[in-house]
Amino acid sequence: MDEALRELARLAGIANDWVDANGMRQRVAIGSLRTILAALGFPCATAADLNASRARLTNDVSHTLPPLVTATVGDPIRLTGDADRQRASEIAYEDGGRADVTLQAADGGFLVPSVDRPGYHRLRIGDRELTLAVAPRRCVTVNDIAPDRRPWGLAVQLYGLRRDGDGGIGDTTALRALAKNARQYGADAIALSPTHSLFPADLTRYGPYSPSSRLFLNPLYADPADVFGPQRIAAAKAAIADGGQPEDSALIDWPAAARAKYAVFERLFADFVTHDLEQAAPTQLAAAFHAFVRAGGDHLREHALFEALHHKWFGANNIWSWSAWPPAWRDPASATVADYAAAEERAVQYRCFLQWIADASFAAAQASARHDGMRIGMIADLAIGMDRGGSHAWARQSDLLLGLSIGAPPDPLGPRGQDWGLTGFSPPALVASGFEPFLATLRAALRHAGGVRVDHAMGLARLWLIPHGASPADGAYLSYPIDDLLRLIALESQRHRAIVIGEDLGTVPGGFRGRMSQIGIAGMDVLWFTRDRRRFLPPAAWRPDAVAMTSTHDLPTVAGWWKGADIDAREALGLAPDVAAERKRRDSERAVLWRSFKRAGIEKGKLPTPDEPDAAVDAAVRFVAKSASSLALIPIEDVLGLTEQPNLPGTIDEYPNWRQRLDAPASTVLDTPAARPRLDALRERGR
Repeated sequence: MDEALRELARLAGIANDWVDANGMRQRVAIGSLRTILAALGFPCATAADLNASRARLTNDVSHTLPPLVTATVGDPIRLTGDADRQRASEIAYEDGGRADVTLQAADGGFLVPSVDRPGYHRLRIGDRELTLAVAPRRCVTVNDIAPDRRPWGLAVQLYGLRRDGDGGIGDTTALRALAKNARQYGADAIALSPTHSLFPADLTRYGPYSPSSRLFLNPLYADPADVFGPQRIAAAKAAIADGGQPEDSALIDWPAAARAKYAVFERLFADFVTHDLEQAAPTQLAAAFHAFVRAGGDHLREHALFEALHHKWFGANNIWSWSAWPPAWRDPASATVADYAAAEERAVQYRCFLQWIADASFAAAQASARHDGMRIGMIADLAIGMDRGGSHAWARQSDLLLGLSIGAPPDPLGPRGQDWGLTGFSPPALVASGFEPFLATLRAALRHAGGVRVDHAMGLARLWLIPHGASPADGAYLSYPIDDLLRLIALESQRHRAIVIGEDLGTVPGGFRGRMSQIGIAGMDVLWFTRDRRRFLPPAAWRPDAVAMTSTHDLPTVAGWWKGADIDAREALGLAPDVAAERKRRDSERAVLWRSFKRAGIEKGKLPTPDEPDAAVDAAVRFVAKSASSLALIPIEDVLGLTEQPNLPGTIDEYPNWRQRLDAPASTVLDTPAARPRLDALRERGR
């Protein structure tokens, strides 16, 4: 029976074996395979289960026409299924044209002639119909956006920006000010960490990579003045007693600052209901709101309803996860939930109101950046998964693998493996739904952006999935339909004229980077990893089709690395088991990096001491600026020469993760003597 189960796992795309960081082959336990198969909808506890699951899996693959098939412009389209090839077939193109189609027999299915235009077309075969998602051969790339130039941008934590009146949390108005400031030095992009919707009922949940939903935005980043103007905002603030935290704080107190901002939103909503929604003749604002809600459709309604329910069950009853709510409340389609939605219409409408404001604010930020001359503007960040206690997991339970967590197998950086506590899409559900959940998520990321960074891009090919309660080492790799996903990304990239960046750091499957390069998804070359055993690679050896970076939010800043501040922080928290060895290795690496700067003609002087990080930061930015990469994205912390990194992996609240604010207003934050030579090097790169 074990061999039959392993064969079923193979058919379902689960790898029975994996190779650890030492190059040793490991075999996945039968119990893990059984749990993962069950989560995919293929029970296998008994021989009868196994036979039924195998039959369903093989029949689904060989006899059923899926609702959506991806293809590439100019290539024949192969379909599996049992369609009668003698029946009339027709393509209805997205632009309104039509063409008769002759199907050709092929092993296990048939071929549809190639399509010469990208888009979402309809193929009719007799009385059946499916979508043909025909993609261009490549995504829109940096070279398409800025031919004959090598642009650069900043990587920024939005919450850390400052402006007067922001209430203690950086917002889209501060973002607009930063974009204008950066554009004066020639920047073409601002890359943001995720701005996904979190949990307004639980203000202690502020980690941006654990969203409630990736379809919607975090309203705390919005400036309601974009919708209501400064006078109505001033009146709302004057009417509330809670002033939140002081705006000049170095760290964000998320619960305090968020409570105050939501109090302003609640006051604005009450005023909006009275002066706009309840008027006999709808105002312009009311009409715009209703149009937004209609366009948001079921997804918006479900998200707003979940947030109202989460406020009810967590705020009043201290039951955080919807999976612990009474059974009728766990089902979005239940009569109990419908009765609540009808009785609490204003509570649901308020959550739609929050998304309306957030959407308008991010739209204004992107429009402003492009108006100021940025060729790309905002680059959104798409988190790898979502919290299984969030709105997407409640509203669309069949989309997701709720019994499994996304993580990573053991490796040198994480000897025990990693469990990120997130859930992700079910591959069978993606295929069965015509990839609707994936497309909705991708379109949400690109809605108000000139690009998207796909977190842990290897998830397009496979994810390490861990049964609940198991060790990360007891997980397994599950394959995803990478060909389909890449084609859909290329198609949406073209439709939004947006670049795509794939975070390809860590354990990367063989051939994966080549696939990304072929379709025009840029990888990431980060200074700390762009090296061999003897040296850091010279700028000319960096990948032309990757994004060049000095560091990321999860890694030390250049100043912090040079000073050893990251080692100090981990030592203080008991996370550095052999500090002496780490410090000795860092001394050696500083010398190697400085020699690499010298070989590249970046520096001529002597090696700075650990207490002299500014020279190292200058050299690192110049080094990355000279790289062959098509785009350079420099963390603003490195432009400013800051020591602390935004997030220290392996910690929760022991380190001020996702809380640090920049010292100066966003409108002038780059105008410092220390930043000037770094910005000059980046400006020279862009010419």
